[in-house]
Amino acid sequence: MLRIALTIIGIAALLMGLLWIGQGTGYVRWPESSFMIDASEWSTRGLMLAIAGAAMILIARRVGR
Repeated sequence: MLRIALTIIGIAALLMGLLWIGQGTGYVRWPESSFMIDASEWSTRGLMLAIAGAAMILIARRVGR
């Protein structure tokens, strides 16, 4: 059960982090009224979240063994 939960949370964090990176760099302009577009601090926060999500996924792969 822990493995499934960590995997789901890790995937969600990774995808959200990638979205934040895209918005912070200006590559993703959705939604158009977002305050995160072209704001570099969101790129940094997105990178940290994406790394944390990837780490959760890796930990989840090892927990089940």
